[in-house]
Amino acid sequence: MAKKKDRHEDAPAQARRSGQRDDDRTAARMKRKEYEQEMRHLHGELVAMQEWVKATGAKICIVFEGRDTAGKGGTIKRITERVSPRVFRVVALPAPTEREKSQMYVQRYLPHFPAAGEVVIFDRSWYNRAGVEPVMGFCKPEETARFLEMVPAVEKAMVESGILLLKYWLEVSADEQTRRLKSRINDPRKIWKLSDMDLKSYSRWYDYSRARDAMFAATDTAWAPWYVAHTDDKKRGRLNIISHLLSQVPYEPLAQRDVKLPRRQPASGYTEPKLPLRYIPEKY
Repeated sequence: MAKKKDRHEDAPAQARRSGQRDDDRTAARMKRKEYEQEMRHLHGELVAMQEWVKATGAKICIVFEGRDTAGKGGTIKRITERVSPRVFRVVALPAPTEREKSQMYVQRYLPHFPAAGEVVIFDRSWYNRAGVEPVMGFCKPEETARFLEMVPAVEKAMVESGILLLKYWLEVSADEQTRRLKSRINDPRKIWKLSDMDLKSYSRWYDYSRARDAMFAATDTAWAPWYVAHTDDKKRGRLNIISHLLSQVPYEPLAQRDVKLPRRQPASGYTEPKLPLRYIPEKY
């Protein structure tokens, strides 16, 4: 069997993973057919990873952060669409209650950490205190400074407890962010994504850049590093993230079961009863 790393990464992918940009590939948007073909393969690997997590009792925690419109939700959806919700759990917490505001900042996230046999994905996380909260004025500068000082120790405790922690930052260019926000205005499928917060934060691009840089400087540690993904091309970004995620988990595919469908029982006189059921209109 080929080494697992080879199953997920070709040479260009390894180069992009190390921070090098392949401008030619980025400029040319990936075609849907190629994208779905690659995604089908990665979905199969995610299922194999899932079975390994269940069999070994592994605990995996994945954090997704990034700029607005960078594609966090779409990436999470593609990760989870072919796996079991009993193993993969997505956590997207609402604004804290008054009681939660009085707690230690990371306290409300602790109950959501993975137990044995679980993969927990945070769609935004405790890093709100390093990004949206200071930029939008929801916390004091000293609160953010204290958070950045203490969170590496919290994450070290997570890792030492047996949790595999992966942190992803999704980066999108200013022009592409503008295009995506404009596309939401007149699209009834996307208008719910355009919140008042999005509109306020749009003008604060460089405030977010400074907050991101400070977060990286304080929390990019040996035990919990940040991985940055460029997502101007959403298709390439999703494939690169999932491929990298798989490369970080030491799973091996389990032996495939030899499954055969059993024979159905005979009808033994059963007939459909004439019940007054309400069938939906068949418009299509």
